[in-house]
Amino acid sequence: MSIGGLVLVALVIAIGLVGIVVPILPGGILVIGAIAVWAFVVNTTVSWVVFAIAAALYVASQIIKYTWPVQRMRAADVRTSVLVVGGIAGVVGFFVIPVIGLLIGFVLGVFVAELSIRRDATRAWVSTWHALKGVALSVGVELAGALLATVAWVVGVVLT
Repeated sequence: MSIGGLVLVALVIAIGLVGIVVPILPGGILVIGAIAVWAFVVNTTVSWVVFAIAAALYVASQIIKYTWPVQRMRAADVRTSVLVVGGIAGVVGFFVIPVIGLLIGFVLGVFVAELSIRRDATRAWVSTWHALKGVALSVGVELAGALLATVAWVVGVVLT
């Protein structure tokens, strides 16, 4: 693959990594997709092994992303319905206040939903805090998986 092609793949990977933290783009999919395109163009055994390793790391991070934070939120007694309300409010907030509205809408949605259930602002805020920590953990796990996939790609580029 030419230097320009490698730079383009690296750029898409970088955009994907940013997309994980700032949920505008499907970040992880961009990272794995860029590595898949690289493997397809290079078409060597090394490139396909690197793609398989990167994909396995990312899939493992996705499994962890959806299980670990959920366990922590259940232990903190945060209901799934409250998270759904927070997610919907986050999407609405994203369109009202681009990008940062997602976080603001999520927090307000979770807090209001918890307040309506618990009728205690202190307990509602504690549940909201646990939900925020769960979301941050989820993003962190996905980012770690995508970064490990990126490291695998860099090693693959060096080896090919």
